[in-house]
Amino acid sequence: MTSLARRDVLKCLPVVAGAAVTGTALTGTAAARAVPSRADARPAADAGFPQPESRRADPDTGRLVTGLTVAFTELAVPGAGSVLTRTYEGSVPGPTLRVRPGETLDITQVNALPPNAEARLAGHEDMNVPHRFNTFNLHTHGMHVDPSGEADNVFRAFEPADAPGMTTAYRSVVDVPQDHPAGTFWYHPHLHGSTASQLLSGMAGVLVVEGDVDEVPEIAAAKEVVVCVSELKLSGGRVPDLTSHGVWDDITSTFLVNGAKNPVLTIAPGEIQRWRIVNAGALTAHFLSVAGQEVHQIACDGVTFMKPVAATGVTLPMGGRVDLLVRGGRPGTYKVTGGGPSQHLLTLVVTGAPRKMSLPAALPGRPTELPEPTRTRRLIFRSYERVFPGAFPNAYRILGDGETPPADARAGRDDSAWGRLSADYVNQRVRLGEVEEWTIVNDSHAHSHHPFHLHTNHFLLTAVDNRRLATPVWHDTVAVPPNGSITFRLRAEDFTGRSMLHCHQLQHGDEGMMQIVEYVR
Repeated sequence: MTSLARRDVLKCLPVVAGAAVTGTALTGTAAARAVPSRADARPAADAGFPQPESRRADPDTGRLVTGLTVAFTELAVPGAGSVLTRTYEGSVPGPTLRVRPGETLDITQVNALPPNAEARLAGHEDMNVPHRFNTFNLHTHGMHVDPSGEADNVFRAFEPADAPGMTTAYRSVVDVPQDHPAGTFWYHPHLHGSTASQLLSGMAGVLVVEGDVDEVPEIAAAKEVVVCVSELKLSGGRVPDLTSHGVWDDITSTFLVNGAKNPVLTIAPGEIQRWRIVNAGALTAHFLSVAGQEVHQIACDGVTFMKPVAATGVTLPMGGRVDLLVRGGRPGTYKVTGGGPSQHLLTLVVTGAPRKMSLPAALPGRPTELPEPTRTRRLIFRSYERVFPGAFPNAYRILGDGETPPADARAGRDDSAWGRLSADYVNQRVRLGEVEEWTIVNDSHAHSHHPFHLHTNHFLLTAVDNRRLATPVWHDTVAVPPNGSITFRLRAEDFTGRSMLHCHQLQHGDEGMMQIVEYVR
């Protein structure tokens, strides 16, 4: 979202069902690279600034047929040396996947990770204790697509093979609707219990839907720069798994941009570049500051604005995305910072012959209005400290409307089931086409950083701390202020089936701050 004052906003069905195969099966890399780019005429980022590999749909078939192999990879990380971590396709981030409305993602995912350790699987009757760190699935974060079957189904489980050195393969087929918004999205694993550990290993990639906004002349003339910010927790040459609550507390996060530490991007004075920025971290939000440059935001969470909005910086919760138009200022070297002035993400060098480029006056955005709601809901994000024995003593709960009931109605508030994710309990049933108004309250006095994320449908943020926004903003992920609230309107459309809402501080999500949403007709 744009940077505004607080009064406005703070702002499983596998292909081979458990079968082991030798090798790494289809990767799809050669086929994907062979497809001619429909964006070849678009100026690219300068060669010195790293960009993830791009894979796009075949224009003749309308299908992006590719593979993603997940395996432990030795990465050279500046300042940390050689690090063993889980990756997509051997890199952090994984390849950028590009489709257009009406096309299809057809992805074979190969699990080349070793078997889950039996000790980590034993005793996990409580699903909200992190576990199964070598099992994953696929979430197309922010996409308005089918949440069931082989599509964006986060209830699937892509298990590793039973024996070391073997692999398993699973297929995801995601049809992108003809009216899907063009914008910046991303993909990552979303198996409950292992998501935080895998994201902090760098398992993430950018997903771009190309369309109408890219054809606006002023945007088509701008260099497109993918900026994927990864957060890694590195210790002793590896990323420790979440085997106890405080395992990451004393490890300083390492932030990489497109897999590099503080890469250098160049821009000419007066030149306009289009930055697609993704916060692919699990634990840390960013307030992005681009010093010395003129910045306009043109999209939030994959939804285009009606016109560019001037910004001095942007707030980016975990999982959030922004599209910016950045105009080069006076020649010099500038820092682009994240969580604070000392968190240096990349260096921007303004150099070269001055250029004259224009901003678009209007954009093919989504109108920021919905009818009056016919139903309201109130959800409360609340954490309790030191209520359970063992390695995970804290309880991360979602209370209020639809809260998970205690396993024993006579139990006190420490009951392990109360307010935490239950595999068999649908917390929210939402009817397609009905406009609802939701209020999300952050009532946690400790561990209070709770970004709210809803799968499958965007929602229209209308108020923060009960103060109306001058212009509502479409989101799929938004930070809920500590001891505060957000209010939004939701009209679910098109797709029925089970989906999720949760805290996108992913350690909180893995420990139970998550609910099941069922979209019904």
